[in-house]
Amino acid sequence: MIATQTYLQYALMADVFKYPTADIKQQVNDVAAMLRSEYPNAAEALSRYVNWINTTDIHEIEEVYAKTFHVQAVCYLDLGYVIFGEDYKRGEFLVNMKREQDEARNDCGSELPDNLANVLTLLPKLYDDEFRNELAGRIMIPALRMMYKEFSDRRMEIRTKMLKKKHNALILEGQRNGNIYKDAIEALTLMLTSDFKEVELHQVKPETDPLRAAAPVADCGTCSISHAPIKTQKS
Repeated sequence: MIATQTYLQYALMADVFKYPTADIKQQVNDVAAMLRSEYPNAAEALSRYVNWINTTDIHEIEEVYAKTFHVQAVCYLDLGYVIFGEDYKRGEFLVNMKREQDEARNDCGSELPDNLANVLTLLPKLYDDEFRNELAGRIMIPALRMMYKEFSDRRMEIRTKMLKKKHNALILEGQRNGNIYKDAIEALTLMLTSDFKEVELHQVKPETDPLRAAAPVADCGTCSISHAPIKTQKS
């Protein structure tokens, strides 16, 4: 059962995954209120993160965000990279996402069209229900599950030792106990799995795959991959 037919709750949730600004506390409290009303289990998952945002200085929030997703990143927010890595399929996916973002007139700012925040703001602007369902079920949910695994105690321990050994890096307080953004990823996953059906990749035939690009990768201004993908049309 979809909580709302407009999907605007996902555009609201995008603020959690954007680089934090002076408005972050109000934005997160708005998210928390929405979750309490529409996704109680997600609200519970996000509660520690909400409390941290409300009791932490903006400069520390910025630093923890950067350490989580940018510098010495625990994981990355570009969903195509999370799912496909450097495979040519990432280029196909970027082409298709750029086209969808452009058609929806969704401002991606300086980030790639498959950046999580940009994909979240795109969801309520899509007219193609099949594409939205595929995007959420086959890309977003699996990518979030993969991102969540990077915050496991074992992987965080290995990462911390590696950073200290190679860079003598300072591990921030906010990154202890799995990192606070782990809770945000869990909350979003709970939202998506309540509204969309997760689809395994092997269940989709390439010729009817709505996530495959219909244009060469070279047409994508956001990537430098030189491989030309298989040309298929979005159904």
